[in-house]
Parts: sequence; structure tokens; C-alpha cells
Amino acid sequence: MAHVPVTGDRSPASSDPVDTHCPYCSLQCGMALRPVPPDGGPGDGPEGRPEGRPGGVEVVERTAFPVNRGALCGKGRTAPAVLSSRVRLTEPLVRRPDTGRLEPATWEEALDRIAEGLKSTGRAYGRDAVGVFGGGGLTNEKAYALGKFARVVLGTSQIDYNGRFCMSSAAAAHQRAFGLDRGLPFPLADVARTGCVVLVGSNLAETMPPALRYLTELKEAGGRLIVVDPRRTRTAEQADLHLAPRPGTDLALALGLLHLVVAEGRVDEDFVERRTSGWPEARAAAMAHWPELVERITGVPVPELRKAVTMFCDAESSMVLTARGPEQQSKGTDTVGAWINLCLATGRAGRPLSGYGCLTGQGNGQGGREHGQKADQLPGYRKLDDPAARAHVAAVWGVEPDDLPGPGRSAYELLDALGQDIRALLLMGSNPLVSAPRAAHVESRLRSLDFLAVADVVLSETAALADVVLPVAQWAEETGTMTNLEGRVLLRRAALTPPPGVRTDLWVLGGLAARLGWEKGFPADAEEVFEELRRASAGGPADYSGITYRRIAEEDGVFWPCPERVERDDAEGAASASPADSASPADSMNAGAHPHPGTPRLFLDRFATDDGRARFAPVSHRPAAEEPDAEYPVLLTTGRVLAQYQSGAQTRRVGELNEAAPGPYVQLHPLLAERLGVDEGAPIAVVSRRGRAVAPARISRDIRPDTVFMPFHWAGPGRANTVTNPALDPVSRMPEFKVCAVRLEPAAD
Repeated sequence: MAHVPVTGDRSPASSDPVDTHCPYCSLQCGMALRPVPPDGGPGDGPEGRPEGRPGGVEVVERTAFPVNRGALCGKGRTAPAVLSSRVRLTEPLVRRPDTGRLEPATWEEALDRIAEGLKSTGRAYGRDAVGVFGGGGLTNEKAYALGKFARVVLGTSQIDYNGRFCMSSAAAAHQRAFGLDRGLPFPLADVARTGCVVLVGSNLAETMPPALRYLTELKEAGGRLIVVDPRRTRTAEQADLHLAPRPGTDLALALGLLHLVVAEGRVDEDFVERRTSGWPEARAAAMAHWPELVERITGVPVPELRKAVTMFCDAESSMVLTARGPEQQSKGTDTVGAWINLCLATGRAGRPLSGYGCLTGQGNGQGGREHGQKADQLPGYRKLDDPAARAHVAAVWGVEPDDLPGPGRSAYELLDALGQDIRALLLMGSNPLVSAPRAAHVESRLRSLDFLAVADVVLSETAALADVVLPVAQWAEETGTMTNLEGRVLLRRAALTPPPGVRTDLWVLGGLAARLGWEKGFPADAEEVFEELRRASAGGPADYSGITYRRIAEEDGVFWPCPERVERDDAEGAASASPADSASPADSMNAGAHPHPGTPRLFLDRFATDDGRARFAPVSHRPAAEEPDAEYPVLLTTGRVLAQYQSGAQTRRVGELNEAAPGPYVQLHPLLAERLGVDEGAPIAVVSRRGRAVAPARISRDIRPDTVFMPFHWAGPGRANTVTNPALDPVSRMPEFKVCAVRLEPAAD
């Protein structure tokens, strides 16, 4: 049993264990929270809650939940520690003009200040001078309400969220190839049952450890694992074959593998003919990337390329799973498209135990963009520039379609416009001062705002710059839904009442809306918001209209799309259907209609395109936006470590996690270290055209000699994103976090 002490000064919402989900990554691991009494009880002892402290909750395993089956990483196991009033915000803060400092305030004063700041900015400079920035950790209800608030109450087009930095390139490639974007088009459990997995740019062992068991089970059943990563990570150590390409060359690698598939006669011609379009153009593009050329570009030897093709194609079924490695590039959409092409050409898509999938990063990175936080989308994954979509959602919201603003700026472009076109910003659940590329520039943009309001659970580095900071409830203190990497809609339940000075994000939006003239339409009750979300999503690509809180609880989650009713007697057929196969909510009145079972597996009958065919992408390799040169001769790539999460705003407040990962570092190969005269642990500066980061050297043979790695969880001198490149993918608008040119130099302690 996992046991984590939590101190607090409030009573639990229930005396019984409460089934819920971890607050961190997209696995959304199941856990239960059991109340701990103020004194005594099972928490006493060296590993329990110290005696004489107020009660809280402890984490216990929830073995019945199918995704993690009780397993938790250290972040999930220690998650309740952030509930402590010692580390979190417990009262509103307002910056006083006379002192320039954030000081305690009442909720009435704080909300009044925010409402006035947003209203006066819009009045003086126009509605689009007010921006909204959300987060991939917000529940579906909060993401929905935030998007509605921006477009209905503020009337601004300037809304996006940090999920743009997560899997937007994979989403764009998904849409282009399949007509629908869902991270995994099959349950995670299918990964253990396929014959071969190609894992591209993912270090599951550190980013979502409970998922590693699926790769272990894959190998135990005789399956093969290929890992593509410029570093020999803990995950790569598990691989049957590790391909270590030069950062920024994943596109060339995928094209080289497809070239070999064609040259060796391994194309599934029947599948390509029946279920795809665009193959001749994609084939021609791939044939321009012959193996020897790909070896020169990527550094991966030709024999390893051939071995990968053999392993992938000889298996009866195969999958390609990508993560941030290939996606966080200025050509991320095309790179993911090339890996999808490999699946399509070999018939590894739209079939059981085969296909392409993306391992979403943030807890609600999937649901967060489905329901309105993204600059160009409306609830149900509808496009904001689609007249029919605007009409449907406007009717649910009780406004005219023409009153809804059009698409706005993407995340980095929005941040870059702060203090210029955008003069005021409302920010919820994000810490861009640490997580955004070219972070020093983003920090200067945040500082230049006329007005900044932040709602968060802790005083993050971004919140510390705000004019008003609102303390909002956390995962264990509120109920709401999340959508995990499989497209499984889950229910988080409240196990504690929030501290007296804390409110929920939904309550905050309702209070602000009322002050800005909207007395109705923004309830604080999450289930009431979800019921409206169901109506708004009905008929859209991400249709949640058949999902209810009760169904989620009874079924351990429901996979979308899930219309309210389906005109099928064959439930298994309905469960494998694409949205085009499913009846609309209006069919609920038809004779023979049945509740829709949800859709665990997509595309088995047809793809979600107009003609039902998957579309090849005719893509070609191109260099990174910034290649090494004489002045900046080394490549930098960034990522995560096991004990920290995202910007670290919460995990850096947990002692056990800080002991495991106390600070940033620069991983470099011994040959590079010798050339520079750098010793293990010595401070080293990583310098790019955008800035300078300093951290201790960590010398390792697990990285290429032409590459260095930095984790991005920390602020201050070791902030990795100070040096990263904001060059954007032309389709997804994803910044190029994963590759930029740097030079290394010794630094003073």
C-alpha cells in the first residue's frame, strides 16, 4: 500500500476511501484517497503521518482501474503533499501600488480588480487586447468554461493553452491522415498484445512509469520493441533495437524506413488500394530518401535501418507510438505524418492491434483541446471557422453565431504579443515563465502587460509577476472529468473540502462573469457544466453526449466518441465505428436506438475522412530551423526526469521528489566533455542565440557526442527554455523545443 502523509486544517468530504485519479500525466492513473484522522490511525510511524498534526488523506492503491492496475510512480504517490497549506496558496493576493508587493486581499477585492482590469483594457484597446491562457491540466469542465468565458463574456479571439506545447503536431497529423485526432485510437492494453512497437521520442520509464509494464508484457509475450531516441534512456535500455538519430532528423529516419519497405516489397498493396489515398505521391517522396543518404543525415547505420524494417514488418501486427521527441519540432506535423505513412503502407492501421498512436503528455492534454481552449476550436473538437459548428455551439450558449470571435493566435504567438497587441491576460493552470520556449523573452512580455491575473494552486514563477493571484482548488478537492491518452473520459472525485480561503476555478469564472454582465451560464457545479458540455459536443468529432458521470463511474471511464444513441444492434460494431458510423443524438427518439457503448477502438471499419480512406502525406526531410555552425556547434535537446513534472511548479514543492531530482543538469558525452575540459559536476553554460543556462555537467555515454540534454523543470539560471528555439511548425504552431544550436563553456560556481 502506498502511504503519503498530508497535513491540513480541513475535514475530508467523506469518511470512506474515494476513488479518483492522479493529478499529473495523461495516464491518469487510478488511485483512492483515504481520510487520515487528526491524531493516530494507520499513518503513525516512520513512514506515516507525523503525530500531532491535523488530518488529511493518504493514497492507497486502486488495483481494479485498468490503465495502471494499482501501480503509481513517485509523483502520484506523493501527490497529496501539495495539498498542504505550507506549500500552496490559501488566500487571494493583490499587488499594492504603494509597495509593489503581492499582499493578502479578500475575494471580493480580488475579483473586482480582475473584472475591472479586463473590462477597462477591452474598452480602451478592443476586445482582442484581452488574452486568456489555459492549461492541459484543467478538467474538461474548466477547459469548456474557460473557452466559453473568453468568447462569450470577453468576446476575445485571443485564447490558447499550454497543450499547444504538448501534442499539437501529432494532432495535426492525425487530422490530416485520419480525419480525427485522438491520442491513442485503441486502449493502452492493446500495446502489450501487438507484435512490434516502434516508440519514437518517448522515455516512458521516466515520464509515465506505470505504462512501462505494457512494454514489458509485450516482450514477455514474444513481441519486439524498437526505441528511437538520441539518448540511451531507461526506456531505450529495454529495447530490442535502439536507434539513436541526430536530433531533428526523425523525419528522414521515417522516410528511410518507408523507402526500404518499398524496396523490399513489403507494401501491403491490398490495404493501400482499399483503404487509403495519396500513396503515389508519398511513395515518390520516400524513394528520394535512400538508406545511405538517411544514414548520413541521421547517423543511424544502414544495417540498423534494415533490421528495424524486418522487425516491424515480420510481426503479424505492429504499432508506432510517438511522443514529444518527433513532435516538438518545426516540422513536427510532417514528421508524425511520415511515421503514419509507414503504418499505412504496411497495412498497420485500421486493424486490431495495429496502428499509429500518440502518447499525450499532460493530464488533460487531450480533453483540454477538445472543448474550447485551443485558439481555433469549439467544444466537441469543432472548428471555429465552420459556420455549422458556430451555429450549434452558439445555440447552446444562447448567443448569436456572429457574436463569436474567429480563430486567434497560437500559444507562443499569443505570449509573444503580450504587452503589445494584448495588454491584459487571464491565466489559469500554466507556468509559461518556465515552460515556454525563449523563456527570457516570454518573461519580459509578461512583465510588460498592463494587467495580469493568475489562478493557480501555488505561487508559481508566473504567478509571482501577477497583479492579482487567486488560490484555486486542487484535484483532491473538486470533482470533474479528465480525458486520458486513450480517449477514456474519467471522473475525478473530491475527497477533501478546500481550505476556507480557496475557491474552484469554476466558481472564479462564475464570479468574474457576473461582474462582467453575465449572471447566468457559468455555474460552479462541475456536473452541471458537464451536462452543458454534452450538449455542446453533440454531433461533433469529439462527441461526449452519451457520457454521464454515472456511466463513467460504473464503467471505469467511457471512450469517446460516444453519441447519446446508436442505431445498431451489434454493440461491438458500434464500439469500433468511426464518428461517421454513429447516429446523431436525435436518433434517441428512433425505434431500435440503443445507448452508445463508447469507442475504444477507432477506424476498424473506416477512417473519419469524407471518403473513409486514410490519407498519405507526401513529406520530405528538411533541416531543423537552427542547425549547428562554427559559433554554436552542438545540438541541445530537452525533456523530463522521473521525479519532476512539467514546469515543476508543484513537484518542486515535494521534499521526496526534490531529493531524487534536486536541480537541472547538462548531460554530455565523455568525448565532448574531454574536448571542453569539463569535469563531472562542474558548472557548465549552455548558450544559444536566445540566452544562457547554467547547470552542473553530468557526463554519460548514454548520449550522442554531438548532443547535450537538459531537463526543463526549473526556473533560475538552470532554466533550459531560456535557450530553446520558438521556431514554429507551419501547421500545428508547435515550437521547436527538441533541437537548437548551442555552444558550451565553463561557468563560475
